[in-house]
Amino acid sequence: MTSFTTVASILTRSSGFLRDVCSHSLQPYQGCPFGRALCGVGCYVRHNPWITRGRPWGSFLEARTNAADAYRSAYHRERAWARRHRSQFAIFLSSSTEPFPPQETRLGLTRSVLQAMRALPPDLLILQTHSPGVVQAEELLVDLSRSCQVRVHISIETDRDRLPGLPPPAASVEERLAAAARLKRAGLFTVITVAPLLPIADPHRFFARVAASADAVVLDHFIAGDGSPNGRRTRSTPLPAAMAAIDPASLDLSYRDRMGVIAEGYLPGRVGYHTDGFAARWGRP
Repeated sequence: MTSFTTVASILTRSSGFLRDVCSHSLQPYQGCPFGRALCGVGCYVRHNPWITRGRPWGSFLEARTNAADAYRSAYHRERAWARRHRSQFAIFLSSSTEPFPPQETRLGLTRSVLQAMRALPPDLLILQTHSPGVVQAEELLVDLSRSCQVRVHISIETDRDRLPGLPPPAASVEERLAAAARLKRAGLFTVITVAPLLPIADPHRFFARVAASADAVVLDHFIAGDGSPNGRRTRSTPLPAAMAAIDPASLDLSYRDRMGVIAEGYLPGRVGYHTDGFAARWGRP
């Protein structure tokens, strides 16, 4: 169900996981219609009580109708703060919602924010999405890349479209790889984020395809990435049992490192891990 709201502020000063990645996060929506898809099972946001407020993850989407105006009104203040207290005015769009849900085609809230950024650019924009719908913004992103750094991150957790015991993905692996390849051809720096890393059936073929479609790859295992000791939050979901049924070794953090060695063979010097990867600091964890 989609509801509509306005917000007093759209730029949130980063902390926690994002503290070393960006100065701010920006959410044109709250909630996510993909919460009941494969990515929603392992989504770290489902454990955030301030966002869910007791609602099942995937059951709600709040559209922040004044997102672009809120960005414009806060731009100069927050840019000055970021340049004074952080290395640059760097925005992560989005860390706790999907910026290109199906509703974006009709509502255009992410698009309106990107249009506002063309006139008032950050120093760096990191656009994180699970959706091939990001190609709708290709022209805007290319324009924006002329005035600031732009990285487009597309999540692909595995090379499988189905994992037994779990729901299907919101978009196929093929669709997301095709979207990444299109944006890369347009000259945008494109990153595949394998987060959380799920069992990969054919790692060599997968990372070869990633290398053909993107400029870099990030690997993040739920044990290091869900913000709780030893992945406790994720262990309360059906995800670990499904992973163990396919490949018990995938539950160990060392699985990420083994996949990283293979990925390095196809993307030398362009493999990142956990927070460092999201910040484009490539290399071993």
